[in-house]
Amino acid sequence: MHRSKRFREIDKLIDVTKAYTVDEAIELLKKCPPVKFDQSVELSLKTGVDAQKSEQLVRGTVSLPNGTGKRIVIVVFAKGDKIKEALDAGADFAGNEELFEKIKSGWLGFDAVIATPDMMRDLGKLAKILGPRGLMPTPKAGTVTADVAKAVAESKAGKIEFKSDKHGVVNAPAGKLSFASAKLKENLVAILSAIIRAKPATAKGVYLKSLSLSSTMGPGMKIDLQTFAEIHGEKD
Repeated sequence: MHRSKRFREIDKLIDVTKAYTVDEAIELLKKCPPVKFDQSVELSLKTGVDAQKSEQLVRGTVSLPNGTGKRIVIVVFAKGDKIKEALDAGADFAGNEELFEKIKSGWLGFDAVIATPDMMRDLGKLAKILGPRGLMPTPKAGTVTADVAKAVAESKAGKIEFKSDKHGVVNAPAGKLSFASAKLKENLVAILSAIIRAKPATAKGVYLKSLSLSSTMGPGMKIDLQTFAEIHGEKD
């Protein structure tokens, strides 16, 4: 298979058999040949949970100390004064019926959905559209709340939700490649700490199995979990 010049250069930089420290991985991602946009950096963590058991779902939220670097478009479902409250706090769209119809018609130009508790019965009608995309508001994530202004502000500031998939893998954005290395590391530490705190009570055996770091157009690099977990005094 013919590999592009860019990937041949990446192959020279990175040893796929090696597990790197977080600092090494960030620096290597930054050294990869550039592309024409600011790439996202993502963490992928394989956990040891039994992904077939619903009580072993790894789920939570974390506020990234340095934000995601991405402009988040927020939709708020609310009525009355709460609509103005949401818009004043920075929501991009707020309302009820007209937003339901817009989404039912196929509009998905947003990144987060927040709702007041009284809207949840109606919002259930959109579950088949929002659920598979991870956009359905939940009380646990703080996205079903009467305090819409606080929820909007937190989302805009870099609060993200994470959830393990059917293979027990948690994927989460850690910022942009243009971030200073120290800021990317701070975000990664915050995410890993939150995932450790979210360990299900019934999970047995090794919880943190493997970790990799990648950029949008860059390689995935294995991270030495031992050195990274020790930042938290966590050993599994």
